[in-house]
Amino acid sequence: MEITPMLPEHAAEVLGIFRLGIEGGNATFDTEVPTWERFDAAKTPEHRFVARDAERVLGWVALSPISPRPVFAGVAEVSIYIHPAAQGRGVGRALLGAVIDSSERGGVWTLQAGIFPENAASLHLHQALGFRVLGVRERMGAHTFGGRRVWRDVVFLERRSTVAGRD
Repeated sequence: MEITPMLPEHAAEVLGIFRLGIEGGNATFDTEVPTWERFDAAKTPEHRFVARDAERVLGWVALSPISPRPVFAGVAEVSIYIHPAAQGRGVGRALLGAVIDSSERGGVWTLQAGIFPENAASLHLHQALGFRVLGVRERMGAHTFGGRRVWRDVVFLERRSTVAGRD
């Protein structure tokens, strides 16, 4: 497995993995896959990576700014998606580790993540790499999935840099 920067040539596979996350029901409130242009515009270019084997993209990770306000320039939200066939093989750990490293080099002092409580594997991964649970945001949003609307809780986590933002 190789971790490389996410490039436009990865678009179809990245969005395909995102689609699988939507279809799984426990990865996102989104109900449709964005265009590459919309996806690309929302993610920080220097903090997005794919994991590849010789043949395909196994997963991806990307940071998004939480606000355009300058005071929040060092705070970003993590998105990470792993192809179902690649889960349990260390792909998530490698990707999350890569984006943590790039964020610290890039001056990001806080990473945050919102994860459905049912997504135990993602919660475990984030906590294993230094994220701590701040709380549960109850009934955070109405999720339309499988033809019905359900209120979902979101576990809110953050990771504070030990390097960036310490001046």
